[in-house]
Amino acid sequence: MPFSPAKRKDTLSGIVFVAIFAAAATMIADLSFVKNMGISPLVVGIVLGIFYANTLHSKTPTGWEGGITFSGKKILRFAIVFYGFRITFQQIAEVGIQGFMVSLLVLSSTMMLGIWLGTKLFKMDRDTAILTASGASVCGAAAVLATEPVLKSEDYKTAVAVSMVVLFGTISMFLYPVLYATIIQPATGFLHMEPSTFGMYVGGTIHEVAQVVAVPASVPGAGESMANTAVIVKMTRVIMIAPMLIVLGLVMSMMAKRSGSEGGKLQLVIPWFAVYFIGMAGLNSLIHNYTLTAPVEMADMIKGIIGNINLIDTFLLTMAMSALGMGTRFAKFKGLGLAPLYTAGSMFLWLVVGGFVITQWVVVTF
Repeated sequence: MPFSPAKRKDTLSGIVFVAIFAAAATMIADLSFVKNMGISPLVVGIVLGIFYANTLHSKTPTGWEGGITFSGKKILRFAIVFYGFRITFQQIAEVGIQGFMVSLLVLSSTMMLGIWLGTKLFKMDRDTAILTASGASVCGAAAVLATEPVLKSEDYKTAVAVSMVVLFGTISMFLYPVLYATIIQPATGFLHMEPSTFGMYVGGTIHEVAQVVAVPASVPGAGESMANTAVIVKMTRVIMIAPMLIVLGLVMSMMAKRSGSEGGKLQLVIPWFAVYFIGMAGLNSLIHNYTLTAPVEMADMIKGIIGNINLIDTFLLTMAMSALGMGTRFAKFKGLGLAPLYTAGSMFLWLVVGGFVITQWVVVTF
């Protein structure tokens, strides 16, 4: 046990060690040129962790591994639960059925396509394929982190999936403004799309929340309609991570049953942290309702508390990413080849082209 009397000191030392890495990642991500690129502390954290794993790992006391593992597993689940404080059901209601349908169709199609491409076409192992697909279909690195406990996969597979999210999410961030300016903009584009519809397209198809925020900011004269719709649709995708993980748990249980003995008992795997995540989003929705009618001083105080919770939560997620990076040795990547790149690249093309078609169809139909 990591917190047994004999191991408690080393475990706490490992957690503090990870926290130092997370603090460094937070400071680096706050630099203007890094922030302008839409790179979150989570991404910086895993990069620092991977650098450590392949250079200085042998210099660290082995007893600290318990604290590093605790940060990458237990703290991760705690942080995912409190990620729900970033979402309200009111935000989802604002974009209505159109935003919901875009999110649902993009998520489900990308998830199924990614798993099929990874495992069947490019012969990648199941866990890496699912992790890569979850990152592309839901919300980037945070989705990969949330999916990992359900699969109980190795850390390096999580790192592979996150690296793919970073690569193609960054490409998206630079590509979408160019697409809007050349072929999508209503006044001049060949494939006309109104600003609010383009915002729906951005929120429904780009990987990270930070990247979704960055795209409208890079479009001259985008306006609030594009930016607000993009973020709300993106957050709709984020909240769908909970039902997605529950479905994934059911599928994993059925697969285990099928591969086991005939008389084996089906064990339902429910990622309870995903259920608690929805609960936190519900609580945040109630708090939001209260602030609409509360005195200004009280509303401001509550918003400040929620803001601080989100800051702490981002730091905890950064700790988890740093810890996962610390468990990633390049030697483990041997044998994967270019399969993750091909899988993630194919999903990226689907998000750009298929996501556009889905968005236009939803707007016309609903």
